[in-house]
Amino acid sequence: MKNIVILISGGGSNMAAIVKTAQRDDWAGRLGAKVAAVISNKADAKGLVFAREHGIVTEVLDHKAFASREAFDAALAAVIDRFDQPGAPALVVLAGFMRILTPGFVNRYAGRLVNIHPSLLPAFAGLHTHQRAIDAGCKFAGVTVHQVTPELDHGPILAQAVVPVLPSDTADTLAARLLTQEHLIYPRAIADLLRK
Repeated sequence: MKNIVILISGGGSNMAAIVKTAQRDDWAGRLGAKVAAVISNKADAKGLVFAREHGIVTEVLDHKAFASREAFDAALAAVIDRFDQPGAPALVVLAGFMRILTPGFVNRYAGRLVNIHPSLLPAFAGLHTHQRAIDAGCKFAGVTVHQVTPELDHGPILAQAVVPVLPSDTADTLAARLLTQEHLIYPRAIADLLRK
């Protein structure tokens, strides 16, 4: 059975969507995968409660306790590596994990580190994507599941979903509409990656 390790920093709604999908018998049996752990860099992340309620191991690793980004990433890798299986290394899924990872960390998990970004990459990499799409006059916005590479938000695209930008949209209303799409495409993109 392959392990999926999910990294979060907050409420974990994408993590919850992945967990719910992964705990369905047809998904777990067909793909031979389960969510083995949820790790947060914040002890008060609400997503940890959901994970524990669903029988998933949780870990907290406070990035503020480390002298450097490299030291935190090394400690994070040590926790993740506890869930690697011989011949089936863990898939590492970023689900609202609000840390920029070092190139060393990203390269360590190359090909098995994925993220979801709230724009149609390569457009609007980085933060404040919804407002930037509105300000640019975009008629459509979207979300992208991609493999993580050392260049921020520029890895190979695994899946995308699109919604129209409405004349009445604010960043919040657009974000809410896109979140429903995130919950649909992220589990599917993970399933497709696991099948390869």
